[in-house]
Amino acid sequence: MTEQPEPAEVDVLRYSPLDAWHRSNGARMVPFGGWEMPLEYEHGTVAEHMSCRRDVAIFDVSHLGTVRLTGPDVKATLQRALTNDLGKIGPGRAQYTHLLDDDGSVLDDLIVWWAGEETFDVMPNASNTSRVRGAIGGTDVTASRAVLAVQGPHARNALAKAFPGAAAVGRFRVEQLEWEGTPVTVAGTGYTGEDGVECSVPAERAADLWEALVAAGASPAGLGARDTLRLESGLPLHGHELGPGITPLEAGLSWVVAWDKPGGFTGLDALVSQRHEGLTRVLRGIAGQGRQPLRAGYAASVDGVLAGELTSGNFSPVLGCGIGMGFLQLGLPDGAELEVDARGRALTCHIARLPFVEKSGTTN
Repeated sequence: MTEQPEPAEVDVLRYSPLDAWHRSNGARMVPFGGWEMPLEYEHGTVAEHMSCRRDVAIFDVSHLGTVRLTGPDVKATLQRALTNDLGKIGPGRAQYTHLLDDDGSVLDDLIVWWAGEETFDVMPNASNTSRVRGAIGGTDVTASRAVLAVQGPHARNALAKAFPGAAAVGRFRVEQLEWEGTPVTVAGTGYTGEDGVECSVPAERAADLWEALVAAGASPAGLGARDTLRLESGLPLHGHELGPGITPLEAGLSWVVAWDKPGGFTGLDALVSQRHEGLTRVLRGIAGQGRQPLRAGYAASVDGVLAGELTSGNFSPVLGCGIGMGFLQLGLPDGAELEVDARGRALTCHIARLPFVEKSGTTN
């Protein structure tokens, strides 16, 4: 069960400040988005997945970019470039948003941390940092820090033992804190569907904070579990459910589009046209009947007629069956039966409501 790598911007792999820790603790390392990152540790992806659903897991997400923008004009720059409306939030908050191409395609989905009155940390996907920086400006400070994601229903219990200030940071809040004299930016975001926070810590102290959180009960988890968790939670992945030729409307993410934002944003005209003309496809959840994982690229048909194609797929540890997401034709109801072509083997599946799994392992 692997998280599929995005195309890297460069051929030379980059390494997390926690790379030595991962290797000395038995991590299986793989290339991902231009970085070499842990896929899983000795207990495997399923165990790591269930640690996050039932207890607390810690992920190294240092491969995410950090583009820092400071100054009085930064908010206006971001407003013109990104789909969501920063006017809905303020300093000390985080916001999910998109950077679009002129045709409305999603160049990247990212999180904006409004860290100070005139300071914003924009968090692109691993392979898109240069692209995002080219669109919005700012300084790439990725190499100066590590980002540790502590996730799970008991995440705040572990944080309370190792980093009490971080345990109090709320959902989509951002705070500048200190841990043992080291400045750490903490945000209540994540990509697992569970509660938790992400800690941006100076690179030289990353291993110390990581070890403190592991000692407090957080189980290390890799890219494999991150992928199965986000899939169960129905969350899109750039390069799969988002990317060239895919708009936020098709991906079911129209809520990140601030239609009436003063001045608009890049790609707005294309989205307005698409909304007026109507969609021909939309992202749906697809569930199998057996344990065989579903995979990206599998074709899905209804009554022998092609209805679409899967963009992601894997095995769900919580549901015990193959699940996936894909763009399907409009008008198919939840529960509709599909035939999925698994490289020549026909699998009986059905359209499932997203997310497949709610917080802490509750299923739909």
